[in-house]
Amino acid sequence: MLGDLSVNRIGLGAMRLTGSGAFDLGEPGDRDVAVKVLRRAVELGVNHIDTGSFYFSRLRSANELINTALSPYPEDLVIVTKVGPGRDPSGEWYTATPDQLRGQVEENLRQLGRDHLDVVNLRRMSQDSISEDFGALADLRDAGLIRHLGVSSVRAKHLAEAQAIAPVVCVQNQFSLDVRRNSELLRSCGEQGIAFVPFYAIAGEGRDEGARANGGESAHVRDIAKAHGVSPAQVRLAWTLQQGRHVLAIPGTGNPVHLEENVAAGALHLTADDMDLLQATGS
Repeated sequence: MLGDLSVNRIGLGAMRLTGSGAFDLGEPGDRDVAVKVLRRAVELGVNHIDTGSFYFSRLRSANELINTALSPYPEDLVIVTKVGPGRDPSGEWYTATPDQLRGQVEENLRQLGRDHLDVVNLRRMSQDSISEDFGALADLRDAGLIRHLGVSSVRAKHLAEAQAIAPVVCVQNQFSLDVRRNSELLRSCGEQGIAFVPFYAIAGEGRDEGARANGGESAHVRDIAKAHGVSPAQVRLAWTLQQGRHVLAIPGTGNPVHLEENVAAGALHLTADDMDLLQATGS
């Protein structure tokens, strides 16, 4: 659950729909393929898409691809976007002030063709306190532009700050088999009934460069994947989902084959022995 919105646990991250250069204005992805991926995702039961107005490369915008492919939107589709970071038309990054957050929300509304946003995550940058920023979003929620609020890249103290202002339905932090520094926050979210939504669940330490960019896949992951007849990426997603019923996954891809594999990972159950072996992997 994201507030009162029910989503399937495997969603889709939209960043890679724009091409491999989503953060550096590199070569755009194929528009027709991106539209095909989005429509196929919905056919496969994906009803949770994670996006942002700053997901764009040269000639491609994730939000506009979503609008083209899926509008008029299915009634059960939940589109989650984020604000805080921003990029001007040349691609230069900036961190939004509280006064600029409304403009970012309205930009997402325009690009997606919506009159309100289902969920907006405040993506913390380097600020020590998020109270002023989250308060600005709470005002937009009260004004009807946003249905639910979440936070991203936060620590426990930031979550508490936000909760003192308005309900928080999700926390979106980096978490994967390799990078588990947010394990305690994941556990705490489960206790509080808050969805925990990891990013880079497949890529791990590779982050924007992709899965295992810093080296080969671990032997444990390869062995378990072989035993189940699946890919290492599917093992990583299954491991992520087995961290708790409140944990969602939003693997990003612009590849139709990878999309099918990612969705199929939702049906993969790792055994207790598998989980014990994987426990030895990561940091």
